[in-house]
Amino acid sequence: MALTLTEKILAEHGDGALPEPGKALNLRFDQTLCQDATGTMVMLTLEAMGLERVATDVSVQYVDHNLLQEDYKNPDDHLFLLSAARRFGAWYSRPGNGISHPLHMQHFGVPGKTLIGSDSHTCAAGCLGMFAMGAGGTDVALAMAGERVQIPMPEVWGIYLYGELKPWVSAKDVILTLLRDYGVEGGLGRVMEYHGPGLASLSAMDRHVIANMGAELGATASLFPSDDETRRYLQSENRGTDWRPLSADEGCEYHHVTRIDLGEIEPMIAKPSSPGNVVAVCEVEGEPIYQAYIGSSANPGYRDFAIAATIVRGETLPEHVSLDINPSSRQTLRRLMKDGYIDALIDAGARLHQAGCNGCIGMGQAPATEKNSLRTTPRNFPGRSGTPEDRVWLCSPETAAASALFGYIMDPRKCGKVHPGRLAHEPDSPDRRLLVAPRERDTIASSIELEKGPNIASLPQFSEMEEQLDVLTIARFEDDVSTDDIMPAGAEVLPFRSNIPAISQFCFKALAPDYVSAARAQREAGGHAIVAGKNYGQGSSREHAAIAPRYLGLRVVLAKSFARIHRQNLINFGVIPLYLDELEIPTVGSRIRVANLRSQLMTDAETLELTVEGRAVHLRHALSVSQKQILLEGGLISWLKRRGGEK
Repeated sequence: MALTLTEKILAEHGDGALPEPGKALNLRFDQTLCQDATGTMVMLTLEAMGLERVATDVSVQYVDHNLLQEDYKNPDDHLFLLSAARRFGAWYSRPGNGISHPLHMQHFGVPGKTLIGSDSHTCAAGCLGMFAMGAGGTDVALAMAGERVQIPMPEVWGIYLYGELKPWVSAKDVILTLLRDYGVEGGLGRVMEYHGPGLASLSAMDRHVIANMGAELGATASLFPSDDETRRYLQSENRGTDWRPLSADEGCEYHHVTRIDLGEIEPMIAKPSSPGNVVAVCEVEGEPIYQAYIGSSANPGYRDFAIAATIVRGETLPEHVSLDINPSSRQTLRRLMKDGYIDALIDAGARLHQAGCNGCIGMGQAPATEKNSLRTTPRNFPGRSGTPEDRVWLCSPETAAASALFGYIMDPRKCGKVHPGRLAHEPDSPDRRLLVAPRERDTIASSIELEKGPNIASLPQFSEMEEQLDVLTIARFEDDVSTDDIMPAGAEVLPFRSNIPAISQFCFKALAPDYVSAARAQREAGGHAIVAGKNYGQGSSREHAAIAPRYLGLRVVLAKSFARIHRQNLINFGVIPLYLDELEIPTVGSRIRVANLRSQLMTDAETLELTVEGRAVHLRHALSVSQKQILLEGGLISWLKRRGGEK
């Protein structure tokens, strides 16, 4: 039978015949990726599990999010993560080395391998022909322990590319076009598999840009074939022996099919404040801007900075515009310096920041109040930049740089510059000096002490699921609530990622300022529930958006639909996700009761019987057998401990 590339890789790493889409697939992962904002939770989970050493081929802990060191919290986390990497046998990427996704692509990505990461943009590694997906930290810890991770079998969305991008149009415009056409829910339950003759004109880093923002469509993963361009890239990193050809079988069938003529793509931009709010740049020309931002995991390549430098070279930026340059890695920064592009940017008035995520997650570089900020980042959720009343637009480096030069949103095709053609550089020798290799396998793990500062707290323990549940609905939300809405990012909140009691005080800070006090009032009375519309929990993989509300007493979430990663995170911490389907969203103050809860979860029924304000209803849960077991145990960590005891 002819198979898609997705099906080939999943078949190699599954535990039997591939199931139908939506059914449970138990997947073995070859590699894992953590970044520091979520990595502390992963390492605390490994400690709670009593793990001796990671069982994966490669596990890497990056430090790229919490780089600001305003006090002791972030540097303490860095030392904790270094000690944990030594303890459990993972690589460690030091602060300032760069952003996890392009670094992983450069040093560790291998075609045909599987990668799971505690960052939703782990899917960027699909650019090299890997099945790569983001997940909550507990699922990543599960993979590091050598256990299979259960995911719903995805549908495969075949995206056929032909033609070639025109000058001043780039890969960012391709993924923004898909977001315009299909929205932030378009990829739910799907893998976006790219194929067709148009791939020949897309570099490995172009593919990285497109694969990275598949997360904004809600896709499980994005996947490109491993072809001559993949081989060229790996050879340029002195890793040519890792290459192997991979592609879909001739005549394979996709669940969904889209054809895109790259020659018809034009510069696109996502308006505030959603990645799906996309229009052509020419429709919004003339809007004044305050800030333009080049960098992030969504545009981390050499050419993304070089093209911006080409546009502003020899010019001076308007006095009211801040052009922020965020290098993706030290190696890329050095190469840009060597080739004169950093000089061109700085001479024009650009501001150079350290290699890392920085302003993408609100860690500095916040824009002025209600002023337009054009960014090459993957997300523009409200307030994510660090400014509550922000106006963040998502665009290509070409559009950002041209707009910075003119002081207002500008179609880069009208910038008056000569297009430099395909920007490339001579191959560099990969620099691993800021990568700390794992300890030797014969090192006794218990001899390496975890270095915990005063802000690092052990994970809270949750009890087994009770037989009766009686909770009050304390909050109601509309569609597309993001994990940024549930648990904000930014310089104020991120340093508490390793301290659940402290970070829980920020839950729903912008959407529902009274949530924390209402949750406290109900905690001793059995907990609380929340209700929401479609796509609840979109965006970041941060499990803090599940464990912090659970710490405050959240027991049930009723929503019309859930984002994949967040739904699993809720289950991993003992919170029941239920689908409202056609039921009208209950109001705040509704009493929800579930009798015989444990007994119901032990049956094969696909629904749960409960009462909402005294009215009996049956709501779909779509839980697999293992997900039910995790809920019954009170969460994944307790479930793993029991499994370890049984073994």
